[in-house]
Amino acid sequence: MAASRAPAATPEQPETPPQRSAAAPSAPPAKPRIVLQKRVRTTTAGASEPVSSDISPSAPAAEPDNSQQSESELDIIRQEGLTARQLRMAMRVAQKHGIRAGSAYEAVLALRKIGVDPFSRATMLELVRNEEADDTSRALTTAAQTAPAKADDSVSAAQERMAKIAAERERELKKMQREIVKRRRKRLLLLGARILAFVTFPTFLATYYFYMIATPMYATEAEFVIQQADSGPSMGADLGSMLPSAAGMGLGGQQEAASVQSFLQSRGAMLRLNEEEGFRAHFSQPELDIWRKLPPDASNDDAFKTYGRHVRISYDPTEGVVRMEVIAATPEDSERFASALLTYAEEHVDMMTQRLRDSQMREARQSLEEAQAALIVARQDIVALQEQSSVLSGEVEVQLISQQIVALETELTQTQLSIQEMRTNARPNPARLRPLERRADALQQQITGLRNSMTQGSGGDASLASIQSQLIMAEAEVQTREMMRAQAMQQLESARMEVSRQVRYLALTVEPIASDEAVYPRKLANSSLAFLLFAGIYLFASMTGSVLREQVSG
Repeated sequence: MAASRAPAATPEQPETPPQRSAAAPSAPPAKPRIVLQKRVRTTTAGASEPVSSDISPSAPAAEPDNSQQSESELDIIRQEGLTARQLRMAMRVAQKHGIRAGSAYEAVLALRKIGVDPFSRATMLELVRNEEADDTSRALTTAAQTAPAKADDSVSAAQERMAKIAAERERELKKMQREIVKRRRKRLLLLGARILAFVTFPTFLATYYFYMIATPMYATEAEFVIQQADSGPSMGADLGSMLPSAAGMGLGGQQEAASVQSFLQSRGAMLRLNEEEGFRAHFSQPELDIWRKLPPDASNDDAFKTYGRHVRISYDPTEGVVRMEVIAATPEDSERFASALLTYAEEHVDMMTQRLRDSQMREARQSLEEAQAALIVARQDIVALQEQSSVLSGEVEVQLISQQIVALETELTQTQLSIQEMRTNARPNPARLRPLERRADALQQQITGLRNSMTQGSGGDASLASIQSQLIMAEAEVQTREMMRAQAMQQLESARMEVSRQVRYLALTVEPIASDEAVYPRKLANSSLAFLLFAGIYLFASMTGSVLREQVSG
């Protein structure tokens, strides 16, 4: 087939002998070449270019064009301001079309006359593609000329081989299609079998159990909040009213609610309910199904698991509500179990705060008793000090001595003035002067003694300053003990108020009332959940197996 296509490409080559003969059929085989020189012309762009043309008599196709074109048309083209690159491109396009022009401007004129724009983008791309394809076309032309006799035989042999290959390929495609169909059917059958075994059959068993075997169970619901006694407005009460999570419970209500929830879900509540209400005996009845029935010899762990499935406690911190749901085989037993659990919860709350209340009151009373005993001791110490020093009040004694000193100093000053007046005489009377001098000395000694009695002791007795200091310290101790006693009494009153606020009790918002119809099992919901569960497990296992196979094969 390649040989048959080769001769078709030869007429497109511009340099082949048939094209030259077609372009110039009347050209003589040999003529002398005439070279014409033209003067240099200046273009409008300011670039001068010597124009030379080679007019060959062997290309008479260009001679009619050159003879017909006028000098005015060439001047118009020169005034267009074409660049050197555009002129070279025009020459190449002219050579491609078999035009032998004397100059680039003549080539542009000749191309425009035949309707070819040498500067268009399509012309440039066609020129490049034709230049790249020259070598290939020459090779094909040579091959076609050297083997024209074998072309028909090669074409027929190639056609036969292609027909055989196409038939064989068609058979293989049909065979592969049949195998693909078989494989798809096999995979669909296997998929259906797996879904039937791992999804449909388990779902059918679960649905049969919920609709035919499961024992109807009755539920009793109750809701309650944990409140405290309100003994008057206080800072803590105001803060508790602002907290949405402690609404209706006061400060610390969340802790009590969480503690009650934990207690009702503990083994202690289960054991007490079994001892007082017969929880294990109720769930050991032979009427119950195998899933809910508790064996007679079951351990406490098994009983606690059954208790956890049938007693559900939840706490909402935003509303402060504790919700309880008790499930039993009969509505009466369900209500009885719920009432008993509420009683246990209230006792638990009271027991939680009882120890705290007793501790607060005991500490407040003990603090008050200690303050009263210390005050009594301080008062006895000050009385003993007054009796020992014979001073009732140091301040009073100091005031009396100070008054005496002032009076004596006044009298001493008058006596000294009288002595000085008598000494101013030229001849004072000694009989009158000496008594005055003795009186002044006595007054000075008395004042000195009084002053010394305030700061110095005499005869082993303490000074007045020391006694006054001791009395002041004793009185300060008495005042301190009185303040401590007042604080202890205030603390006792505060403890009484706090204890009254610490009292907690349960306020039922929903009474435990037995239901008339069975609530469990929820047949449709449980069956749907079983289907979704088995389907999810199957999908997860399938995806895991596919990933593992891909990893191993990769």
